[in-house]
Amino acid sequence: MPRPIQALIHPDALHHNLQVLRRHAPDARLWAVVKANAYGHGIEHVFSALAGADGIALLDLEEARRVRALGWRGPVLLLEGVFEQRDLEACSRLDLWHSVHCEAQIDMLAAHKTHVPQRVFLKINSGMNRLGFAPHQARAAWTRLNALPQVGEISLMTHFSDADGPLGIAAQAQAFQTATSDLPGERCVSNSAAVLRRALHARQSQHELPASDWVRTGIALYGGAPDFGQPDAVDADLQATMSLRAQVIATQQLQTGDTVGYGSCFTAPQPMRIGIVACGYADGYPRSCGTGTPVLVDGRHSRTIGRVSMDMLAVDLTELPNSGQGAEVTLWGYASSGALLPIDAVARAGGTIGYELMCALAARVPVVADAALPQAR
Repeated sequence: MPRPIQALIHPDALHHNLQVLRRHAPDARLWAVVKANAYGHGIEHVFSALAGADGIALLDLEEARRVRALGWRGPVLLLEGVFEQRDLEACSRLDLWHSVHCEAQIDMLAAHKTHVPQRVFLKINSGMNRLGFAPHQARAAWTRLNALPQVGEISLMTHFSDADGPLGIAAQAQAFQTATSDLPGERCVSNSAAVLRRALHARQSQHELPASDWVRTGIALYGGAPDFGQPDAVDADLQATMSLRAQVIATQQLQTGDTVGYGSCFTAPQPMRIGIVACGYADGYPRSCGTGTPVLVDGRHSRTIGRVSMDMLAVDLTELPNSGQGAEVTLWGYASSGALLPIDAVARAGGTIGYELMCALAARVPVVADAALPQAR
């Protein structure tokens, strides 16, 4: 039989999350972000659930070809734009919109031979300090783009660094508004964190957020919280779109003083019973998730014990006398009983974020691509 581990993708949850985000941004069109292979879910596995989006945003041409091959005829946006001159030929052929964040990309457009003007999104660096033109450069960049026959409509975009944290968005929003106040074009400013911030702090956020014709929803679509988890996914009525489940493949009875795993970093303080689970860091489960990381065993709460190894980890069965070899272990997402272990709770225990867990799912883990959401019982 196959090794007892699998990832389950829940399209119904993704569809639900899309509707929730639409309610939170009723006046904007919605980009469904599918970069990093749809946050580790697989673009092909989530495509049908994204039919209600207004556009698909992604990172590179290979992903763009995949969504076009699947039949998507709506807008497709390259979030980092093009990387070399010939990429613009693919943009023309596949009808792609693309970000422009530096002078080199404008140079490429100026040299591009095309009869069909391209839709571009001029990116303003309002404080993230990754990509984009500084606010004082925005007008010159827009003017240069506007003069090119290769460019059609110009939209304006920025990215908030702290929409989910205590610093908030006010300073960046003001920088963006000041830089673009008299420039025409649609605005694309809100990421998942900003959309959820507006939803939970509507009275405050309506004065912070500039008008947004488009919102870019990534992690929230997949049922995860933004970096700082404010709000968390459950509070925001988001459902988990990926569940990672394995099984107990052996049990061990520990005596007081026995140690577990590499480095003997866990010592039993009393007699204990543990289960060995067919999941390790080679499956994408973080090695940093040491003793105390939450898991569900047969739908009941337990914890990991000791150090995660390449192919296995240990869980505490001391208080679960009816769970033994063959018991279902939910590493994140939904147990078959319907009990939920939020991926963000696992990520916090491992000192990371839910995005990383989703994206790190290993190719060796079998995927059930159209798994129904279990009903709580």
